[in-house]
Amino acid sequence: MNQRKRILTGDRPTGRLHLGHYVGSLANRVALQEAYESFVLIADVQALTDHFEHPEILQQNIREVVKDYLAVGIDPEKSTLLVQSLIPEIAELAVYYLNLVTVARLQRNPTVKDEMQQKGFEQNLPAGFLVYPVHQAADITIFNADLVPVGKDQLPMIEQTVEIVRRFNTLYAEVLVEPQAKLSEFARLPGIDGQAKMSKSLGNAIYLSDDAKTVESKVMKMYTDPTRLRATDPGHIEGNPVFVYHDAFNPNKEEVADLKERYVQGKVGDVEVKKKLVKALNDFLGPIRERRAQYDRDEKEIDDVLIEGTRRARGVARETMRQVREAMKINYPFGRGDL
Repeated sequence: MNQRKRILTGDRPTGRLHLGHYVGSLANRVALQEAYESFVLIADVQALTDHFEHPEILQQNIREVVKDYLAVGIDPEKSTLLVQSLIPEIAELAVYYLNLVTVARLQRNPTVKDEMQQKGFEQNLPAGFLVYPVHQAADITIFNADLVPVGKDQLPMIEQTVEIVRRFNTLYAEVLVEPQAKLSEFARLPGIDGQAKMSKSLGNAIYLSDDAKTVESKVMKMYTDPTRLRATDPGHIEGNPVFVYHDAFNPNKEEVADLKERYVQGKVGDVEVKKKLVKALNDFLGPIRERRAQYDRDEKEIDDVLIEGTRRARGVARETMRQVREAMKINYPFGRGDL
């Protein structure tokens, strides 16, 4: 019997991953795979909630996400990488969960409300988008995940999952594991434009696969302290994205402390602070870019990782659904083995 606890996490395959993904969840996944049985889900069905008009992009997007996973150090020997749509048991469980949550509760979910506003869904909200927290609950519980590494903005999703699990276990039988969130040290990374969140849709991201020149160009355009007109003006550290990035990615803490001190005193300009950030980021991203380039040359290896991982994951999902059906008294004697 497996003694290690499980973690479940993942991403919607909407394209390449960025530094916000790294500090929000990827770094945790790499660390936790050593101690936990890890399941990393590529949520292609959820991606269709706002990309349903162009489903043809998913195939390559899935590969791009997996390349980033492997490049940052997620090991397919330690973590099970799987494709959501290839596990039909997830969809079945989500349907059962839909009876355990109200529309009003889904509409109150802060994460859903924020994303609705970002995507302009206030007047024409697709039903699939509204219920995606229910599907996410199925993703987590189908693998009996104990821990879900997330950024702070995703905490409402875990809270909703816990509500559904408690409702199910109370109504039927205690067969589902109640998950807990695992927050990263830097729960949210601001965009290079100073917005509260780095996001593909906002166009304010530095991607894990960006080359050195692109990183330099983006950093030199970064939002800093709008009240600081000259390098000799005292600057503000709090809320300044350049220093948030230094704290997250510059391993030279003495240098960062010196820059902060001089910035507050008006003794260093934005250009010097940004150039040192460019070096820190490119030092961090260099090995990731090299590893990713290897997978660009051999996409069959990516496909093999997904096939093997999804096969392992489906075995777990089948067992969970057997227990769920028994708890609900719908494991009919004229059931699936006869069809």
